[in-house]
Amino acid sequence: MMSEHENNEQNEPKKDDSKEQSSIVDKIQQLGQSNVPNAGDSNIHVLPIIGQVEGHVQLPAQNKTTKYEHLIPQLIAIEQNPKIEGLVVLLNTVGGDVEAGLAISEMIASISKPSVSIVLGGGHSIGVPIAVAADYSFIAETATMTIHPIRLNGLVIGVPQTFEYMDKMQDRVVNFVTRHSNVPEDKFKELMFEKGNLSRDIGTNVVGQKAVDVGLIDAVGGVKEAMSKLNEFIDQNKGNEEKVVQ
Repeated sequence: MMSEHENNEQNEPKKDDSKEQSSIVDKIQQLGQSNVPNAGDSNIHVLPIIGQVEGHVQLPAQNKTTKYEHLIPQLIAIEQNPKIEGLVVLLNTVGGDVEAGLAISEMIASISKPSVSIVLGGGHSIGVPIAVAADYSFIAETATMTIHPIRLNGLVIGVPQTFEYMDKMQDRVVNFVTRHSNVPEDKFKELMFEKGNLSRDIGTNVVGQKAVDVGLIDAVGGVKEAMSKLNEFIDQNKGNEEKVVQ
């Protein structure tokens, strides 16, 4: 006869099995599939910027957001990690907080490791400086970028100082974009203040090749082109390091 203790052991599920089942359920809930491709020990870090860039004010729960306080520690970790040799920034964003977007842009631009960005779907508003912050930028053929003046939400005091503040903030965006891309300042401002291009706003929507033609983005391409360019940069970096050692 089987003892009570042995009987209980047979009936109880193994702890490892329950953990594995829980992990599979989590994957299905989060990603819609049980088998997730594993990048392994890659020397390239992928940084997705999806939805709305969230700044100092928390957005409603139903909004798809990227929180800048999550990205900044990641960027510091990328810079410090010797195993990471390159950065890919994936963008599909409607824009968001101007100061948070500029903070992310400045950090991407100041990283010592090679970086490329890919605009997929859309890289609108404050997504523009984030896209151009990388060493080389790509845009998918069907992706769009909306360039428009900045605006304020909430209570606005109607005094000259308010408009001067907005003007200075806008200059910060314009200066960053023109420093990190090939678009001239006058052309970028022309696109920003264009009338009749957007149905309910001032500004311009550039699609795929048009973003390259105006000098905003470096090339039309996707994942394959971005990875090829980044590996080229990584090889150049290694070559330069070898020359310094010699």
